[in-house]
Amino acid sequence: MSKQTTDIVAYLTWVGLIIALVAGDRESSRFHLNQSLVIWVAGTVIGFVARVPLFGWIIGAVGGVFCAVCWFIGIINAIQGVEKEVPVLGQIHLL
Repeated sequence: MSKQTTDIVAYLTWVGLIIALVAGDRESSRFHLNQSLVIWVAGTVIGFVARVPLFGWIIGAVGGVFCAVCWFIGIINAIQGVEKEVPVLGQIHLL
């Protein structure tokens, strides 16, 4: 899989992220793989927090919209071939 294809597939779903990690060009796509992983982990954590009544619902709504915006920015950057960090979450490096 080419670098740009790997970058785009990484943002699609959890399955896409795993496929990109296993079958993609990991070395040159490391930036977008990390961005995607951080966004998906943040979304999952926010999903669990959103189960707490009242306060969790507010955090879940705001955090969900924030993760969606970060995901959109990330996939647009991957399509354009730009390595630009997403707001706040882009500073976290897991890979």
